[in-house]
Parts: sequence; C-alpha cells; structure tokens
Amino acid sequence: MAQPTRVALVTGGIGGIGTAICQRLAKDGHRVVANYHPSEQEQADAWLVARQAEGLDVSLAVGDVSSFADSQRMVGEVVERLGTVDVLVNCAGITRDKTFKRMEQAQWEAVINVNLNSVFNVTRQLWDGMLERGFGRIINISSVNGQRGQFGQANYSAAKAGMHGFTMAVAQEGAARNVTVNTVSPGYVETAMTLAMRDDVRESIISGIPMRRMAQPAEIAAAIAFLASDEAAYITGANIPVNGGLFMH
Repeated sequence: MAQPTRVALVTGGIGGIGTAICQRLAKDGHRVVANYHPSEQEQADAWLVARQAEGLDVSLAVGDVSSFADSQRMVGEVVERLGTVDVLVNCAGITRDKTFKRMEQAQWEAVINVNLNSVFNVTRQLWDGMLERGFGRIINISSVNGQRGQFGQANYSAAKAGMHGFTMAVAQEGAARNVTVNTVSPGYVETAMTLAMRDDVRESIISGIPMRRMAQPAEIAAAIAFLASDEAAYITGANIPVNGGLFMH
C-alpha cells in the first residue's frame, strides 16, 4: 500500500549524504525540503537545478541550524509554505579535526554547535506539532566515530555520541504519540570529501573495513527511507549502524 505524501526536511541536504537522502525520499513520494547554510547559496541553486532535472519534488530552505533563532525562522517558513513537516532528518555536520592537545575552543564549539546543537534547534521547532498530529519521524545522522571514538576527533565524536543520547531520551517522550526518533550511524561513505583523500590514506581506511569498500551514499539513504516509512512504526530509540562491519556492537 502506498504511503500518503509527506513533507520531509533534511538539514545539510545539499551535501554528499544529504543529497542521496533527498533523492531517495523524493523517489519514495515525499515532498522534500533541503536545508543549506546561507554561505552555500551558489551551490544550493545549482543543486536545485540538478534535482529538478531528475524530476524530483524538492525545494530549498536556507538557514543556519547552529542558531536556534534562525532554525525557528526557517522551519516557520517551511511550514507556512507546505503546511507541515512529517519527517525530519538531522544531517547537517562539519569536521574541525585536531588532536585534543592542539584543539582550540573555537574548533570544539563549531562542531558541537553544528552537529549537536542543531539537532535540538530544529527538532524543537517541529516536536509539538508532531505530538499533536500523532505522527512524526525524526532520524539523526550520527557516525561510527560517535560509537567507537576517533583519534583527532574529540569534538566530532562527542557531538555524534550526544546525538544518540538525544535520540534515546526523546524517543521515550514521543513513543505514545507515534513519533519515532532513531539514529543512523554511517561508517566511511564514498563522497566528494572521501574521494579527495590521498590514495594511500583512502586505501588504509578501506583495508580496515571488513567489506573492503566504503558505503555508497544511496546505502545510507536506504536505511533512512526505511525508518521514515510506515513499516518502521515500531522502531524507536534505535541506532542503526551502516558501516560495512567496521564497528560491531
């Protein structure tokens, strides 16, 4: 049975993984809104042209999700335009890698603000409406490094681990009202960022993955599409690893 058309907001939606998520949700019949940072206007315009050429029902929403006030404005505009948001994918993220000995406060705060505080900033705008309507799907994109830690990523690992703590707590609050909250923790994914790595660095990473390859962005998107669907109605508070066996728990 086909699902009703629902509105899905994807933060960081024009990035490598974000794009695959938007494409998959749109193909599954969602009306998709891709959030992007104000500094990414040119990329966002080109991105939208490319998605429309693919025949997908997508639109854009500019907003700095590290800011509560700007998240409030952005979500307000999306709801005014489309009436509701049924599915939220918190995918916005940055890295500012440094060993802890050399990490500066600004590098710590930037990553915590974009990767973790954004989850509160955007979810908070939509939570009450989801509870009132008795339906919601919130999917937080964490990382294998939030589960196992990573050298040089104290800020990133802390933020990504914090996302799942948020998931488990808020899932308990939404469960009785059919609002599910889950985490997806990708391992290494083949995106422009990982393809830009030196060959020896990339090969070293791949040699440590039991499947001997990185994930395709579409494989991450498939897990999110499932969690957004009616078929996943009884899954909440879970952390779904999509890491090729890199970390098993």
